Amino acid sequence: MATSATSVRHQPLTPSGAGAAIERWTLTAGPYEASVLTLGATLHTLSAPDRSGAIAQLLLSTDELTQILGPARHYGTVVGRYANRIDHSSVTIDGEEHPLAPTGGGLTLHGGPDGFANRMWTAEPVEGGVRLRLHSPDGDQGFPGAMDVTVTYTLAALDGPDAGCEVVIDYHAVTSGPTVVNLTNHAYVNLAGEGRGDVLGHLLTLDADAYTPTDERQIPYGRTEPVAGTPFDFTTATPIGKSLHADHPQLTGPGGYDHNWVLRPRPADGSPARAALLEDPGSGRTLEVLTTEPGVQVYTANGFQGAVTGASGTAYGPYAGIALETQHFPDSPHHPEFPSTVLRPGEEFRSTTVLRLGVN
Repeated sequence: MATSATSVRHQPLTPSGAGAAIERWTLTAGPYEASVLTLGATLHTLSAPDRSGAIAQLLLSTDELTQILGPARHYGTVVGRYANRIDHSSVTIDGEEHPLAPTGGGLTLHGGPDGFANRMWTAEPVEGGVRLRLHSPDGDQGFPGAMDVTVTYTLAALDGPDAGCEVVIDYHAVTSGPTVVNLTNHAYVNLAGEGRGDVLGHLLTLDADAYTPTDERQIPYGRTEPVAGTPFDFTTATPIGKSLHADHPQLTGPGGYDHNWVLRPRPADGSPARAALLEDPGSGRTLEVLTTEPGVQVYTANGFQGAVTGASGTAYGPYAGIALETQHFPDSPHHPEFPSTVLRPGEEFRSTTVLRLGVN
């Protein structure tokens, strides 16, 4: 249970006269702190103590506006309307094809070139956190139906056997016409602390017995394959770097992990269940990820080449962090065998992901 009330405060991140001001909302509970930006509904920072009580900021991030709008534009943002990839830059719903704004390579990535990560969301305080709202008009990036989206972040410090904190991310969306939706948060985590080396020595456990193999563009073939006996087996705690450079056809192209794992069945009551456990042996920090979603995309920042410099002054190179993106499967609109991402008028899209920080 919570040990202390969570304080919520906000301030402009950008000066007046620089266009619509980006607001930073800061949530504090005991030694834990999270900050959220209205640009992209971004989980910008997350600070927590290690086993000795030393506080570190754990998310790859920058306050440099040119980087936030450029190479860091997906760091910690809410990605939509459709996180991950849609092949052919089109979706067909009820027999009608809808061309989407392409992002290159014959596909649409993360909702298009002007997806939700680029948008200014409106924010209001709620108990223990902040709620952000966005209206996406009919035809936005080619997606049909006008959509109203809310994302709520809350932070709570915990006591007893659950000592640590929880960041809960609740997503909600409704639409005026049949559409597809797949929302996630795209934070990069380094439990040793932002800028403190790579995450290859972190231990990762995934509650998944299968994954969706992809072509060279990371588009799923439409089938699942068991992880047993492959570099994709994280059913027990395994160093991220153990098999990352293995001679495996799924790894030689992306230079590491950028794949969707098929999570074990979620509870029938719709409550979040564990998807992943990340552990840093050095600091003792742990991150347990729980979700209502059927999949988790694991990306080990393979393509980072120092284009973003964090608050630590460190330029982020390959494997500087790991993204654990809870979501539906990539390219689901073209694979009816995957869980459906269709949302219709009168229905509600609801999704919850919990980030539970602790120490061991």
